[in-house]
Amino acid sequence: MNTTRQRITVLGSTGSVGVSTLDVIARHPERFEVFALSAATKVDELLAQCAQFSPKFAVMASPAHARLLADKLKLSGLPTRVLQGADAIETIASHEECDAVMAAIVGAAGLGPCLAAARAGKRLLLANKEALVVGGELFMRTVHEGGATLLPIDSEHSAIFQSLPEDPATWPRRIDKIILTASGGPFRTRSPDTLGSVTPEQACAHPNWVMGRKISVDSATMMNKALEVIEARHLFGVAPEQIEVVIHPQSVVHSMVQFTDASVIAQLGTPDMRVPIAVGLAWPERIQSGAARLDFRQMAALTFDAPDALLFPGLGLAWQALRAASGTTAVLNAANEVAVEAFLDHRLRFDRIHAVNMETLEAVLPSNPASLADLLALDASARAAANAAALRFAA
Repeated sequence: MNTTRQRITVLGSTGSVGVSTLDVIARHPERFEVFALSAATKVDELLAQCAQFSPKFAVMASPAHARLLADKLKLSGLPTRVLQGADAIETIASHEECDAVMAAIVGAAGLGPCLAAARAGKRLLLANKEALVVGGELFMRTVHEGGATLLPIDSEHSAIFQSLPEDPATWPRRIDKIILTASGGPFRTRSPDTLGSVTPEQACAHPNWVMGRKISVDSATMMNKALEVIEARHLFGVAPEQIEVVIHPQSVVHSMVQFTDASVIAQLGTPDMRVPIAVGLAWPERIQSGAARLDFRQMAALTFDAPDALLFPGLGLAWQALRAASGTTAVLNAANEVAVEAFLDHRLRFDRIHAVNMETLEAVLPSNPASLADLLALDASARAAANAAALRFAA
């Protein structure tokens, strides 16, 4: 066993994935130490994490929150140095003293730090879908050129990764199809014509997983699965038509790989993010995650169904965007972030999130973005179009 402790930077440490990551790290103090943490606005939560893990750096998104955290750290006698802003997040993601980065910042804001970690050749634990959805070919090229080790943390992509041979060079000739499972969220049994009355509180009440508000809404619309289809395309080098989605309400089978000989390998486990996090932290070894074990004697059934296109119209946008011009997936991501925010702010009906996404895809035509600056400009254009669409479809 490696006796040198890995120094971990956790980006988005106060979110659900960040908290779960720190839980796994705390279970293995002989293997891991926290090098740096970052958060957007949760000062007291980050302060408590600094007290427990004594990171060298803590980063807040804004100067005001950074000053408040610095004052509280000083009063507590804690030595952690406070930084602020997007540049500081990229600094802790690429710092020479950092060995691995958990990328758990939600949304397109996580792309810059992910690219910085990739360029620096870090072990990159990717929980940020948008790095691949927005970054696409640019992000994967940066990973390869930087010599980074990319490990997927989404439960579905971790399941696929665990089901595949260790040598990626063999994947193209072995994979017939990737099958992503989806819980179906809280509305899988509802009639599509009732979705207009859905509230943010109902949409965020996921039946199986504990997640943040944005990803909970994405699960309810199944846009999270659309983003995961795009992510799988880039992570595993398969064609869009080689990716399938099935509804699996029990969330026990986290995803599957069908091979060219027609055999299928699946990864199973309890719905607990600490499992894929532990896989990413320790790979290629295995460590205790803290998750409960499966008891097959208690399982009544494992069921699988095709997604209802009327109930989840956004799912099909994944294949549409992948077949369109480069950058279209970035437009889709930006539109969806704007639409979900409008819904959570009670400015947009739940059943109009898809309408905003569709209108934005029609309004913004990407032109092969070749750099981070191009992607950010495209993201800004898409957000402007989506905001305009959200106003037109306002609740």
